[in-house]
Amino acid sequence: MTASAFKAAVVQMVSTPRVEENLAAAAKLVARAAEKEARLVVLPEYFCILGMRDTDKVAAKEKDGAGPIQEFLAGTARRHGVWLVGGSVPLACDDPGKVRNSCLVYDSDGRRVARYDKIHLFGLDLGAERFDEAKTIEAGTQPCAIESPFGRIALSVCYDVRFPELYRGLAPMDIILVPSAFTATTGRAHWETLLRARAIENLAWVLAPAQGGRHPNGRQTHGHSMVVDPWGKVIAERAAGPGVVVAGIDPLFQAKMRRSLPALTHRVS
Repeated sequence: MTASAFKAAVVQMVSTPRVEENLAAAAKLVARAAEKEARLVVLPEYFCILGMRDTDKVAAKEKDGAGPIQEFLAGTARRHGVWLVGGSVPLACDDPGKVRNSCLVYDSDGRRVARYDKIHLFGLDLGAERFDEAKTIEAGTQPCAIESPFGRIALSVCYDVRFPELYRGLAPMDIILVPSAFTATTGRAHWETLLRARAIENLAWVLAPAQGGRHPNGRQTHGHSMVVDPWGKVIAERAAGPGVVVAGIDPLFQAKMRRSLPALTHRVS
């Protein structure tokens, strides 16, 4: 049975090294999304901490199922009666010097219904601009898609969007989530193109909340949080700064597109 139309929100933030400050900011933005009648609200990667150094998130890590960040997500989802996605939460792993970068999903009763650990770890070397997530993050191993009142949702985090095989292995899905903290450099070059490609090839809605601005550590993130429809059209977007992007998600439109262009049924193994 096709799900009913609903509103979804992607939240853009400019997170700091202070967890409490970020949770307070996220609380206001989720409340704003709920006021706009969003039923599914997605926070960006590193919404709870974007530290002065990579090891800051390791210091802020929580045990799976316990801690102030996870309590915040559960309580906020329950308070507003929304499905809430914590774009990424630093969770403890076997290596004490690393964390899992975990996307957590809570239903409208505040129950956690999914955990996805980011599989693909970002690495970039442009001379003056370098990133190596593998130094402080342990890669996940298990792709994840869940059934929800909004249809089948595929989970991913940021750099995952460059690997279409991840989504193909989960297809068909109705919605793809891509909470992110794209750099300004790679974002200008690739962000919108990658999101639209994932939407087009899977004929799926893409919800992509992002970090968007200048952070205390000097990092500039790209922003441009957006919602892309199954035909690859950007239907809502926020360029920079904290805010909420709300868009209507119409499963009937998606069904029509899939009837018109049944590419998913034309796949060959």
